[in-house]
Formats: sequence, C-alpha cells, structure tokens
Amino acid sequence: MEQPKWKIWLSYLAEIHLESASSEYNSHLYVSLRKGRYQLNPAHAIYSYADLYSNFSKAFQQINLDQLPGNEVLILGFGLGSIPVILEQKKAHYYHYTIVEIDEVVLDLANRYVLDEVDWKMEFVCADAYAFLAQTEAKFDLICMDIFLDDEVPAKFESPTFLEALRDALNPGGIILFNRLAAKNSDVQRTEAFFQNQFLPVFPNGTYLDVGGNWILLNRKDLLKSASS
Repeated sequence: MEQPKWKIWLSYLAEIHLESASSEYNSHLYVSLRKGRYQLNPAHAIYSYADLYSNFSKAFQQINLDQLPGNEVLILGFGLGSIPVILEQKKAHYYHYTIVEIDEVVLDLANRYVLDEVDWKMEFVCADAYAFLAQTEAKFDLICMDIFLDDEVPAKFESPTFLEALRDALNPGGIILFNRLAAKNSDVQRTEAFFQNQFLPVFPNGTYLDVGGNWILLNRKDLLKSASS
C-alpha cells in the first residue's frame, strides 16, 4: 500500500498509526509508519519492522550466508515480511520462500501493506507451524523461527519434538536461526536455560548471538564470520 510522500517524511519525526486489528491469535495488532517503514506490533512486542527489524538484521551480518547449500528458505512467523526484506537487500542468493503463518489477519495486513510492492518468490501456508513441520517432507537450506504470541514463544515450540522436526526439515549444511526474547534478566535466564537444556541436545554445534534484547540461536557456530576469519 503506497503512502503519500508527506506521510513518509512525517514518519521520520513521529510514528504514524495506520490501522488497528485483532484476531483469534492476537487480541491487539496495529500497523504504523515509522522512519519510512511499516511496523507491525502486538501489545508488548514488535512483530515486523522492514529492514530495521534488528534481531535478524544483526544476525545475518554475522553469518556466512554464502555457505548456504541452496536457496530454499522457510520462515515460521511472517509479520509484514521483515526477514525477506533483509535477505533481499543482501542479495547474497536468489531465494525461494515458504512462509508459514497461522494468523490470517497478519497475512491480510502483509498483503495489503507490503506484498504488492515486492517481487519475491513466495509460497504461503496459513497453518500452525508445529503441524506444518510434523507433516511436511520438504527440505530447506535456511529456516528462520520467529514465532511469538505477543512477547511469548508458545510452549510447544520449545519442545524437543519441535526442535527435532526443525532439524529433520533442514538440508545438510543448512542454517537454523531461532529468535528468543532476552530483554529482561528473567528473559535471559529462561532463554539461556532453553539453549542449554533443549537446543544444544538437538544441535550440539549450536551457539547464540546476542542481538540486543533478543538472542538468535544458531545451529552451526562454524558459520559465524568470526569463526572463519
């Protein structure tokens, strides 16, 4: 959805509210224009902020994406498409995206505000990511796990069964990035416990990136640019 230039300019001075919505999964969603980008927020978090969605932006800067074995990307939790925006800016690969998003309202907002302005190769699946991974036989080269309900990761996405399904959906040499909250001390403690007790048993070569307010868990520490320098 194209915005008038005056509104884009004004958004660099103040956030401009564009629309509010609610759904079965998110009781409060709002779309705003900020610094010339669309932002999608629930009550207590940020779901999407174009290329300024710093969690994944900072993570991609530290990873050797040119070592991906192929171009199949699975995104679990879409928002307004920040992850493809960031990847497309890097132009490291030609990517084909499979998008799994359970909330039809989020997909509708993405379609109206963002998707008519981009030319990504995307397949959308409106489904629960847990059920999708349990059923799919597809394999992916990059999996970005970015599922929150407001500021919480639902418990089933912390289970060994789900982590094993993530591993099984990955092509040999592929990359998994798992976004976790780390804003407060209690968040860090919970995320660190998840990393040590659930993530590492499934991905023993894993590590994490502290991206400021979040940790991005990574299945392969050898893919960090610092590891190869």
